[in-house]
Amino acid sequence: MASLKARWHRSIREITELQWNQLLGPDVSPFYCWNWLAALEDSGSVAPDQGWQPLHLSLWRGEDLCAVAPLYLKGHSYGEFVFDQAFARLAGDLGLRYYPKLIGMSPVSPVQGYRFHVAADEDPEQITQLMLELIDTFALNNGILSCNFLYVDPAWRPLAEAAGCASWLNQQSLWTANGQSDFNDYLAGFNANQRRNIKRERKAVRQAGLEITPLFGDALNPSLMQCMHGFYEQHCARWGMWGSKYLEASFFDALASESLRESVVLFSAHRDNPHEPVAMSLCVHDGASLWGRYWGSNEEIDCLHFEVCYYAPIEWALKQGLMNFDPGAGGSHKRRRGFVARPHASLHRWYEPQMDGMIRGWLEKVNPMMLEEIEAINAELPFRKEPPSLVL
Repeated sequence: MASLKARWHRSIREITELQWNQLLGPDVSPFYCWNWLAALEDSGSVAPDQGWQPLHLSLWRGEDLCAVAPLYLKGHSYGEFVFDQAFARLAGDLGLRYYPKLIGMSPVSPVQGYRFHVAADEDPEQITQLMLELIDTFALNNGILSCNFLYVDPAWRPLAEAAGCASWLNQQSLWTANGQSDFNDYLAGFNANQRRNIKRERKAVRQAGLEITPLFGDALNPSLMQCMHGFYEQHCARWGMWGSKYLEASFFDALASESLRESVVLFSAHRDNPHEPVAMSLCVHDGASLWGRYWGSNEEIDCLHFEVCYYAPIEWALKQGLMNFDPGAGGSHKRRRGFVARPHASLHRWYEPQMDGMIRGWLEKVNPMMLEEIEAINAELPFRKEPPSLVL
């Protein structure tokens, strides 16, 4: 390990796309690929003046990149969707400065999969230990109170826990195909009452004269992406100061580029031309999974949100042979539409002993409670048979 050299990077562009992507495993999601993270930085959506300072850590043997940790120095807790305000209040009560903090995640994307990316010929356990030691030293030298890895890859979690990270469990939603091949199979999984409800909700959209068209691949262009940005901006504005508007228009331009559009699908709700939508949602996909991200509408139409954000994407996912659909953070209404509650872990390191001890003691109590809550939620779902078991 002595021959390894560490570097800190204020931009992902200090590492080439080829170097970065060569470290990624075959099952990594699009949200951790170089071009996605670079588009966030290049567009100014993730930047120091937005409270996101890129600070990626890399390890090198000579000119060969051996490992990388996507990291950001944060001046606030927005765009994370793991709500740590209680930790911030505790820090204040102890007379500690909570911000800035180090964050490991794909910015403003609450999708599972964070890990240190390590070359195949390196020992992932040793590399994880070394990189955490480097992060600890950086944090202590710069007066940083905590480092937090959000939505971690379940396969990486044991390595980080073995190196001293504390796990905090929260919950998210997930639909899985479970042998379904079309929308009728999806409906068959519900009890009779919920099947009627879903059919009624879809019928309400048709009665409004709307058709839903998936647009992907070569059908995507900058004009369409700017239309989607308009919906995104409009939807965020409805929530005022809680609108969570993080992405700049130029990020949506980047999504129309050849390198990114293959991971994007838009669901256009329209009366005539799908390129003149009344409403639209944006999802991201790879060979196995679909992720719901953003939506907006020009008209208030009953059940349109359910159709554009849940039913049409599930129908498309089944046609494409995708196995999972993560619809995004929040929303108990997702549960009744086939999205099962599942635990997801964030990993934390606190650099003040008293705060570290207090939070770890609290986590020992609340993590089992979260698992019990998830079990209770899933027991109430309107399935015809037992919901699938999900292992963290």
